[in-house]
Amino acid sequence: MKTQEVFIAHPQTNEQVIALKAFMQALKIKFEVTEEDNYNPEFVAKIQKARQDYKDGKGKVYTTDQLNALWK
Repeated sequence: MKTQEVFIAHPQTNEQVIALKAFMQALKIKFEVTEEDNYNPEFVAKIQKARQDYKDGKGKVYTTDQLNALWK
């Protein structure tokens, strides 16, 4: 019987990785391991640049009133 379900696991330790692989192999379940980052690299670069800019004092601080005024 074939199923369309996909399971995504996020092991936190190397021991968990080993256990998951052993479990899948024991049940003869096909699986693949990827180390890809799910985020677009350009997006990640923009976020990192923004964080660095803020650390370098290039960020702006707004009060709640100033932010609320943007919506009026």
